[in-house]
Amino acid sequence: MNTQEEQLNALKDIRHMMDRSSRFISLSGLSGVFAGVIALIGAYFANDEINKFINKRGYGYGVDGEMDLEFNLIKLGVFVLVIALAGGVLFTYRKSQKNNLPIWDKTSKSLLINLFVPLFAGGLFIIALLINHPNTYSIIAPSCLIFYGLALINASKYTYSDIRYLGLCEVILGLICMFYVGYGLIFWAFGFGILHIVYGLLMYFKYERGQ
Repeated sequence: MNTQEEQLNALKDIRHMMDRSSRFISLSGLSGVFAGVIALIGAYFANDEINKFINKRGYGYGVDGEMDLEFNLIKLGVFVLVIALAGGVLFTYRKSQKNNLPIWDKTSKSLLINLFVPLFAGGLFIIALLINHPNTYSIIAPSCLIFYGLALINASKYTYSDIRYLGLCEVILGLICMFYVGYGLIFWAFGFGILHIVYGLLMYFKYERGQ
């Protein structure tokens, strides 16, 4: 190996180390798969609640029945979110331990800040819709997809760049859903369920398999 090749290899190693130090690479693809599966299970139960409401099984008539349905769906959504986040933290922690990498450092802090700013704004937007414009609940599903996609795009510079494409897909799916609001649950299940599973598997086979 000549001197020029040694210098090129040294530069590649330095670049790899810099990229490694500036990106949170402990994010596990299996956490995406887990979140997707949980989202699909949540969508199944949400659909069951909606069918109960339509067929008036366990729900009253009028505004009270609609409020009960809305409250049950919110409870279900919060439960799904908590379980998905817990699974994501568990799989990511396992990966960081396996690769001897810190799970909490400056990069992970930046990742979470850039992820949660759009999510927080989206959450407030959706809450405002529910409080002030109850008849617009049909655009909650596309709003969730759009703000979540924006959050992923915003945070992608601090982790694998692949997550940016997931974010773009979520935004596009949410925009399409705005024109088909009657199918919001289907779009929601596809965005948070199927896309997460596909993304998680791709990430796993690309970065984690064989480690």
